Amino acid sequence: MPALRPPARADKGPSQGSHKRFIIGGGISLQDSGGGTSMERLWGLLQGAKRLSPRPSQTIYKHVEGTQQGCPEEEEEEEEEVAKPPGHFCPMELRGPEPLGSHAGRQNLELWAAAGRRAAPYLVLTALLIFTGAFLLGYVAFRGSCQACGKDVLVVSEDVNYELGPNSHQGTLYWSDLQAMFLRHLGEGSLENTIRQTSLRERVAGSAGMAALARDIHAALSRQKLDHVWTDTHYVGLQYPDRTHPNTLHWVDAAGRLGEQLPLEDPDVYCPYSATGNATVASAQDFGAGGVLIYPDPADFPQGPHKPGLSSNRAVYGHVHLGTGDPYTPGFPSFNQTQFPPVQSSGLPSIPAQPISADIAFLLLRKLAGPVAPQEWQGQLSGSPYRLGPGPGLHLGVNNRRASTPISNIFGCIEGRSEPDHYVVIGAQRDAWGPGAAKSAVGTAILLELVRTFSSMVSNGFQPRRSLLFISWDGGDFGSVGSTEWLEGYISLLHLKAVVYVSLDNAVLGDDKFHAKTSPLLISLIENILKQVESPNHSGQTLYEQVAFSNHSWDAEVIQPLPMDSSAYSFTAFAGVPAIEFSFVEDGQVYPFLNTKDDTYENLHKVLRGRLPAVAQAVAQFAGQLLIRLSHDHLLPLDFGRYGDVVLRHIGSLNEFSGDLKARGLTLQWVYSARGDYIRAAEKLRKEIYSSEESDERLTRMYNVRIMRVEYYFLSQYVSPADSPFRHIFLGRGDHTLGALLNHVRLLRSSSSETLGAAISGVAPGLGFQESRFRRQLALLTWTLQGAANALSGDVWNIDNNF
Repeated sequence: MPALRPPARADKGPSQGSHKRFIIGGGISLQDSGGGTSMERLWGLLQGAKRLSPRPSQTIYKHVEGTQQGCPEEEEEEEEEVAKPPGHFCPMELRGPEPLGSHAGRQNLELWAAAGRRAAPYLVLTALLIFTGAFLLGYVAFRGSCQACGKDVLVVSEDVNYELGPNSHQGTLYWSDLQAMFLRHLGEGSLENTIRQTSLRERVAGSAGMAALARDIHAALSRQKLDHVWTDTHYVGLQYPDRTHPNTLHWVDAAGRLGEQLPLEDPDVYCPYSATGNATVASAQDFGAGGVLIYPDPADFPQGPHKPGLSSNRAVYGHVHLGTGDPYTPGFPSFNQTQFPPVQSSGLPSIPAQPISADIAFLLLRKLAGPVAPQEWQGQLSGSPYRLGPGPGLHLGVNNRRASTPISNIFGCIEGRSEPDHYVVIGAQRDAWGPGAAKSAVGTAILLELVRTFSSMVSNGFQPRRSLLFISWDGGDFGSVGSTEWLEGYISLLHLKAVVYVSLDNAVLGDDKFHAKTSPLLISLIENILKQVESPNHSGQTLYEQVAFSNHSWDAEVIQPLPMDSSAYSFTAFAGVPAIEFSFVEDGQVYPFLNTKDDTYENLHKVLRGRLPAVAQAVAQFAGQLLIRLSHDHLLPLDFGRYGDVVLRHIGSLNEFSGDLKARGLTLQWVYSARGDYIRAAEKLRKEIYSSEESDERLTRMYNVRIMRVEYYFLSQYVSPADSPFRHIFLGRGDHTLGALLNHVRLLRSSSSETLGAAISGVAPGLGFQESRFRRQLALLTWTLQGAANALSGDVWNIDNNF
């Protein structure tokens, strides 16, 4: 038995205020450094428990040899013993029972049992202390392992708990509970019917039909349990066909006179933002072209034997502005018909452009003479030789008219509980030039279904940590005009408050493969969500298992950079907000009806072989679970370390030219140093986060602010947003980007084809490599990357770099 040490009498205890050690058993201790108040209360509780227990009134102690003096063997009344609180324990031991059969033995046995009952509280306290010590040791060991495991711990496991709103009668929800709630409410909607009905409505931006649909969308949002519903109206410059002066295409004879008119099958098909006027068509603008004719080559739209394809007499609609937003107010929001300086976007073409069908293209190409075009320039028009020319003359007349047009973005918001000023944004294009089933009807239907689903969850007590912002965009077919104008109008606010943008545009273009065009910050979260969503066409498999089955490097199969024609592009490249646009697509075949009058509900249904409802449901599940994680995880699930890998990948391309640069006395060492500082800052932040307490709301918010602004750190602060609106050094356009630097360095080994590629990417042809330009590009890139590393480090006194 361990020794039990009773309190000394009051006249033998230590003086008040001294350091006291109370020992129970052998080695576990509790310490109190002043006043003795907490330990006195503990002793009083133990003694109170003993008084409530039935036991004999006598307790026998025996002196233990070799212990401190002043604790002789004694018998004393219990009432006297508990009169004073303990000062220290005197080492004593329980005397064993007498032999059975004697009166003394029976009396000792009773005393032994009584002593055992008195020992019980000590034993319980000892067990609790041992358990507490073991728990603390385990906790410390776990914390150490978390710091060592690096970025893998960024993936939040399924035991993460979520709190419900104040009106809920349920307890704490775990991820699996919240996921089940979302899926239960999502299953109650009817996506297919909404897609069909939306595709039947006229909704060209600026039309009366679009105005009616906007009112209906606003009313639908107002019926849900949202905290705010409102509309933003912008007055933008849009181009439309001139009905009284339609666009034309004629043959031109040797004398320059107009000849036979070539039929343009549909006068409604045009290229918004084409230059107007007349031109004789030759080649592309940068090489002296007078105009451009755009046709859908069968090579771009391969057709399967059992799937519908695009008719050869169909032309494809599409704007030709190399940019986003209203090109007549670049960099400025188009609110309230405000007057701006008479400037235009540098991305507007200076030559006319017109879509034509494959049939008309065949007639033109058949007339060309000269050498055969390179193989990579050839298409699959049957019977066409694809020669380079020359050929007969053509006269193109483009008479599109510009009009100041009101467009309306519609918003609905569920306010967050803990971080209401941080927004998780999800949006879908509402307008369409034609039926637009895949173009915008699917996205609009899924957006409305998600609004309804999250509204039902709120009615059942759910409340996100951050605010959810649902947006229906107008003007998308003219180059994401609605979304870009909103960003331009609120850029000073949004880069501080917008966490992530999720685009629902073009979400269902097939059902064979899943692609995600996204910021690197979201790749780890995408992987996690793919493992939660069932494949719509592979029973028993998750989407992750479907994509990983054919390619073990799942991200190489799924992840792509954001293209400029996505509404998500401006969020990242212009505003510095991480964004994602994802799609189900056909394997080896693009959806052939996009941006044509054949983009109907019936054709989309045929392409998916009747699986449209299942695929749309899978999109809604993926998007919804993204929203839950982004709006409700305590720590934002953005993998800020990923950009270190992005820089490393690009540096690998630059390293190929290190010898050429060294021969000129130039080096890329600045970029290497800046990347190293970013990697160290990311690792330092990761360790800080995982050695901190999740319950510390102030600290959690501080970390979230640093994480959500990582994308913004990669917008170059050294170029003007008015001159270079897409300032992102990895995704943007301009001399400040890493891509521009790489294209310039390639001119060190220039050939004719590389010079052509450099010209297309923005490098003036014929100039070759320029050392002064290289030094400026390197400085712009390096200091932006270094600034990102410094900002990720937190406060200025925490910056630790080797630059």
